[in-house]
Amino acid sequence: MSLDPRRISTYQSAIKAQFRFLKEVVSLETWHASSLPLGPSGGLLLPICRLHADDEILIKDLAAWRQAAAAAYPTRFPVTIDGTRAWLIDKLLAVEDRILFLILDRHGNRVGHLGFANCLNDLCAMEIDNVVRGNSAGSHGIMAEAMRAIARWAHTNFWPEEIFLRVLSDNSHAIAFYERLNYKLVDTLPLRRHQAGEVVSFKTPEAGDNAPPDASFLRMLAHPDTTTLGQSLILTAGPSISPREVIYATEATRYGWNNQWSKYLKSFERAFADYVGVKYALATSSCTGALHVALKALGIGPGDEVIVPDITWVATANAVLYVGATPVFADVERGSWCLDPRSFETLITPKTKAVIPVHLYGHPANMGEIVAIARRHRLQIVEDAAPSIGAEYNGRRTGSFGHFAAFSFQGAKLAVTGEGGILVTDDPQLYETAYSIWDQGRKPGTFWIQSNGLKYKMANVLAAIGLAQLERNDGMVEAKRRIFDWYSEDLHSLSGITLNREMPWARSIYWMTSLILGEGARVTRDELILELKKRNIDSRPVFPAISQYPIWPRAQAPQPNAKWLGDHAINLPSGVCLNRAEIAYVTKSIREILAG
Repeated sequence: MSLDPRRISTYQSAIKAQFRFLKEVVSLETWHASSLPLGPSGGLLLPICRLHADDEILIKDLAAWRQAAAAAYPTRFPVTIDGTRAWLIDKLLAVEDRILFLILDRHGNRVGHLGFANCLNDLCAMEIDNVVRGNSAGSHGIMAEAMRAIARWAHTNFWPEEIFLRVLSDNSHAIAFYERLNYKLVDTLPLRRHQAGEVVSFKTPEAGDNAPPDASFLRMLAHPDTTTLGQSLILTAGPSISPREVIYATEATRYGWNNQWSKYLKSFERAFADYVGVKYALATSSCTGALHVALKALGIGPGDEVIVPDITWVATANAVLYVGATPVFADVERGSWCLDPRSFETLITPKTKAVIPVHLYGHPANMGEIVAIARRHRLQIVEDAAPSIGAEYNGRRTGSFGHFAAFSFQGAKLAVTGEGGILVTDDPQLYETAYSIWDQGRKPGTFWIQSNGLKYKMANVLAAIGLAQLERNDGMVEAKRRIFDWYSEDLHSLSGITLNREMPWARSIYWMTSLILGEGARVTRDELILELKKRNIDSRPVFPAISQYPIWPRAQAPQPNAKWLGDHAINLPSGVCLNRAEIAYVTKSIREILAG
């Protein structure tokens, strides 16, 4: 299996960054915030970290557990307290692709441990390692819960291609346990027994050694549990939340007040500007608010016209109304579903002051042509980049083309803060103007109000979550792109549908994987949505051509491509945490419904 180098690099960077982040914890307060919940038992997984380097009680327990479980390890040696302490520091905390979690029951008692090792590879594979139950009393089923929880954490934080483990062939109890958890044998590695003094080790035979092996390592691969598919609703969206978000938000909740009220706001703004490739960012309470501030800062108002695409969320055009201007609706391209540059140019009049291209569903608009037209006609550009964090046009990130750009962190987006947005710009004067408007029109550093301003500020605690999400965004983009690839793999031969594939000049984040239902399909788009819902599959129609809404000051007929897409396209389940089995269930259902 050969993977895209960018996918491999992003996966490996995420492994190193997140493992390091969890293992560098040195306070009990932060350690508790880094926990992973198990499930019905009420227990937790908690990472062994720098805090434990001098925890003599834990080190003693780890040594005792290792000694009791020695038969499960391929290398067996006398276990000592000093040796365990050295192992914890040098072989666990210092190894960048290894992590170990303590298993705690609902009373906080340590039950055992398990973790991952050997995760930095070009296969994007993670090996479950060191599965040990150290306390056999009580907590029935907790080890199975721990196995499911750590796999779930891996799937929703690193999106590995596979999770596997290795177990000695004579450990029948462990093998049966893993089989019950749907781990299946995929490979057998013969081992030869070696003894040097008190150390016994099992190693692979040397070349030419054809004698029967003394033991074998069984490689077992995790398979998803498909027995419950369809029993609960598969949603169109849903975020990935890791311990990083919980730790940042907890710190902001406890200490983010008074002289630290903007600690995470400023960090988030700086990091986001750097990520997009611009100089300035202002965190806002919504993307709609960011668009409103942008248009006001550009001096757009009554009597002006602003061109927007006819397929977008209503907020794009509503922001134009907020400043008293008139939205004018241009058509979209059938390929990108974004603003059609030719339609845009035909609608320019002497009243046109700006254009708002929308990077719809995470696909970039054709910014090269749009920027050229805008410059030719001396128009301002405000990118509505709401769902496109990490998308690229010709290798350059969305949000870096316009006079302003606005992004969203609403709870269904890729990176989330629950509600929230951010406004970015490269222009220092525009930034100063926008900052004053964003701050109620206040003169910076005073209580003097110098203009009629607005109040669209983001809370510091939300910025804490946003910063953590941003630090993980590249991995989430790769997860979204993989989901699209799964849909493409399953549906490529199905006639009568077309997926929203990226254009040659684009790198889409596929915030939503969407399809167009052809005219000759045996069901309508709305009937497909209803049939999928019967199978507990959520979906939603693509935005209609919004020029049809009765709220606009100027009536305008819907644009043809926008009307056609709005009538025939559908957003499929695209949540960043969806797995291969869930997507296969969706695509199988689509095939069955369309086949009748």
